[in-house]
Amino acid sequence: MTSEPSVSPEGDALELLRIDLQQSLRQSAIDPRNLSAFQRILLTTDGTVTEILEAWFVESMRVVKLFQDFIEIGAPIPHLETGPGARVLLRKILLRGKCSHKNYLHAESIILPDRLDERLRQGLLAAQKPLGQLMIEDRLETFREILSCRLEPARELGEYFDIAKEELMILRTYRIFAGQRPILLITERFPESYFHGDGR
Repeated sequence: MTSEPSVSPEGDALELLRIDLQQSLRQSAIDPRNLSAFQRILLTTDGTVTEILEAWFVESMRVVKLFQDFIEIGAPIPHLETGPGARVLLRKILLRGKCSHKNYLHAESIILPDRLDERLRQGLLAAQKPLGQLMIEDRLETFREILSCRLEPARELGEYFDIAKEELMILRTYRIFAGQRPILLITERFPESYFHGDGR
């Protein structure tokens, strides 16, 4: 008589998550059992984070642009399948509650504008809207692939969240495909101390 193979509690937790997130969590110091339910939602979502935050806090979010400009990259970006010398749009924003004026999330995006249609390009440059909302308005069919998630010190970002530089932030990096080609690379960060309990 053979016994059933044992499965670790961590394995059970990982099997509940999407495959690309399982792989990134195994390479990180993040144990999904130590995350709150809402933190796990933010790490695993295939939807727009803005809508999830608005539903959770019953508050509209607004984009605060910290930096946005076209730059020419000096090295290849394999995840975007582009070589050196490519022209990209670098965008750094905060998602801030319109009523609470609290910053909930920092996002840094590397966007390939030549792979977007004109309407979406103009929306990125002119509108004060989250990237996900612009893609919905453009009716862009997309696929998100989670590449990594990890913990790192807040450093200079701490001032936006009223936390010390040495406090930890949870981050995930993913890329978005449209027409079977990667169009942008995004890293989202939020303080590890956020979104515990009922999140309020």
